[in-house]
Amino acid sequence: MDIPWLNPFAFKIGPIGVHWYGIFMVMAILGGAYYLIERGKQLGEDPDYLSNVTLWTVLWGVIGARLVFVLANEPQWIWNDPSQIVRIWDGGLAYDGAIGLGVLALWYQLRQKPLEFNYLVDWTVPGIALGIFMVRIGNIFNHEVLGRMTELGFGRWPEQLIGSSIGIFLLVRYFWIERYRTPPPGYQFWSAMFYYALLRGFIGETTRDNPLYVWHYLNPYWGIGFTTLMQLFTPAILIFTGLMMRRTWRKSATRLIPLDTALDSPKP
Repeated sequence: MDIPWLNPFAFKIGPIGVHWYGIFMVMAILGGAYYLIERGKQLGEDPDYLSNVTLWTVLWGVIGARLVFVLANEPQWIWNDPSQIVRIWDGGLAYDGAIGLGVLALWYQLRQKPLEFNYLVDWTVPGIALGIFMVRIGNIFNHEVLGRMTELGFGRWPEQLIGSSIGIFLLVRYFWIERYRTPPPGYQFWSAMFYYALLRGFIGETTRDNPLYVWHYLNPYWGIGFTTLMQLFTPAILIFTGLMMRRTWRKSATRLIPLDTALDSPKP
């Protein structure tokens, strides 16, 4: 969607402008952090400890999101305009980088508590899904992440809404599984990442107006194209997350540890 009359700024205080994109991103972070900390209390941890873990996870997630965006889209900033790299309020975050570096930060902090990590990483899914949904709405206000033009009568693909719908799907799926199933620790996260890569790689990236690499296919009538940079990495991501999903189920088949049992176990 490209709506020219939308203002990227929610309001201004003197020369400082507050972007809608930044507001939506902060709302998603706060919502996800609140859920993670509240669920994390079930592990018997101190809320201050959980808040500290969440803070560093979010911080490294934002760093990873910006670094991957810059490397994939604007690498010339590194030597031409380094100050542009930190201007995240102007938009430009790669969710793949946020998830990757954020999860690594969470694992590093909980490397001595593998069971606790598996529970907490599952509880990051609502925040990740909320972030996908809200940041894509912010992209509309920033006039970015546009879909390809088509000849189907509606002009451009509403790429931001397609991306937001993926976030809604992940959020609904998470709470449906929480309500009707008892998945092993870690399954919720890895399965969410599998479906995110699948939906984004084969739907979102197909209609998104991104450069094409290696094998080029572009259909101007339908407004679809292959292969974008994300699509090149999609098969590897699907294989890895699929194997991790299978690993969690195989481990649970021999020894599934319910949450209440984990709470009774002595902490390392």
